[in-house]
Amino acid sequence: MTHLDLPAVSRLANEVLDEVERAVVGKREALTLVLSGVLAGGHVLIEDLPGLGKTLAARSFATTLGLSFTRAQFTPDLLPADLTGSFVYDQRTSDFVFRRGPLFTGLLLADEINRTPPKTQAALLEAMQERQITVEGQTFALDAPFHVLATANPVEYEGTYPLPEAQLDRFLLRISFGYPTPDEEWEVLRRRIDRAGEEHSLRPVTDAATVLAMQAAVETVTVDESISRYCVELATATRRHPHVLMGSSPRGALALMLVARALAVLRGRDFVVPEDVKAVAVPVLVHRITVKPELWMTSASATSVVHDVLGTVPTPGAGEPGRVSRQDAGPSA
Repeated sequence: MTHLDLPAVSRLANEVLDEVERAVVGKREALTLVLSGVLAGGHVLIEDLPGLGKTLAARSFATTLGLSFTRAQFTPDLLPADLTGSFVYDQRTSDFVFRRGPLFTGLLLADEINRTPPKTQAALLEAMQERQITVEGQTFALDAPFHVLATANPVEYEGTYPLPEAQLDRFLLRISFGYPTPDEEWEVLRRRIDRAGEEHSLRPVTDAATVLAMQAAVETVTVDESISRYCVELATATRRHPHVLMGSSPRGALALMLVARALAVLRGRDFVVPEDVKAVAVPVLVHRITVKPELWMTSASATSVVHDVLGTVPTPGAGEPGRVSRQDAGPSA
């Protein structure tokens, strides 16, 4: 297996971001979070209005990471077997053989995942959590790495089905790109004129083996006990908030730590500081929180809950910002 040290991972990861930015304009912070989710070994949900670059970002990451890529367009008539594959009768052998579906890939673009009914959405659950699928009683393992980058339109948008809480919890992050600034939007137009064509030409920066090595290196990042307890306290505080019907599961605390480790590497460190956790708290926790129904018509939201929690839970080492057990190690890249 390929071995990489953390400075090499940081350099490669930033090369990936630079290459993706050749196609996606002005979204470095959001793209950094997407890549952090991949390096943490998880799946990412990109939720935003149509036309804001969700699909382009997913395709760009597949290309630059050098992973095998499959796109599944989620529609109201999509069946679970359309994702997992199914057994078909082979007349040459007079036997049933398994024909693999689009889940057998390195990176699955689940495009407009909330346009298909819950039964088909649920077909992804086993694959996302256990990296395997079961069809007619037989279990098939998925090759590593396997990641889902899903795009979704806001639930208020016509023709969408809300994702079940169990599936939302499987996504490490939920990210929104938002509208570009006027200058960024003009840059999109300028690049299109310069390309003289619709397609973006991106180069692979890594491959599947390198991605696995990068993920293995992220596992070596130091997390001080005060930081891991801070993650737990943030997740726990969401359950006690007066506006919340259902707070973050323990998976939310774990996700905070995992994504913060990957972000620390992208920022050139081999240890996590509280600022890393704070930077990922909203995309990690928001989709794991349900606000009380009676507050839906008020300003209360899952995002406001997370900001409240960040403001009330004491930050580790507040007297010495960023000081953890590896403070004297310095940047690793």
